[in-house]
Amino acid sequence: MEIVYLDRQIVVVLKPAGLLSTDEPGGVPELLREQLHTDEIRTVHRLDRVVGGLMLLARSAEAASELSRQIRDGAFDKRYLAVVHGRTPDRGELRDLLLRDRSERKTYVVQAPAKGVQEAVLRYETPARAEGLSLVRIELVTGRTHQIRCQFSSRGWPLVGDRKYSLLEDGCDIALWSQSLSFRHPASGEALRFEAPPPAQWPWTVFQSAERE
Repeated sequence: MEIVYLDRQIVVVLKPAGLLSTDEPGGVPELLREQLHTDEIRTVHRLDRVVGGLMLLARSAEAASELSRQIRDGAFDKRYLAVVHGRTPDRGELRDLLLRDRSERKTYVVQAPAKGVQEAVLRYETPARAEGLSLVRIELVTGRTHQIRCQFSSRGWPLVGDRKYSLLEDGCDIALWSQSLSFRHPASGEALRFEAPPPAQWPWTVFQSAERE
């Protein structure tokens, strides 16, 4: 697994799509423990299995606690890139009530509060459009399961390659990428930011020139 940054308190990696981010057999934490020859690897946030990109893990209980606090307080910033079908506005905010169906392993937009229903908010901008697709940069305000995929598909903008929330056959992996992470170092308090471009494959290649600008 590619390591972007490593010190005694944290490790930032590029999680491959298809790999579990949770602490389960074959997941990112277990693989990192083997790679770094240490037991001190702790998860502080999650990525869907099908999503690749930047992921932060803690290397001590103290670091995990401080990073978790930053997440709770809104001081931990995650930005995503996605390619969706259709033409999204230049920018906007999506605000919905989401209900997770555990038996279907799927999230739905609902119209009224109820047990298990949570508010979901994200902001986005559209830097480029081409070939009937839109490239969107996404700031998550809340972190609900499948939030990005559910909220965009509910408006007729399913993510390219999404086999769960789209009826279209794109023949590629889901076009959702964890592009950047911003937070304060759990020990020093230094402001850190990491960025990583998406893989050089379709549909990302449609927007390569836009990403260079």
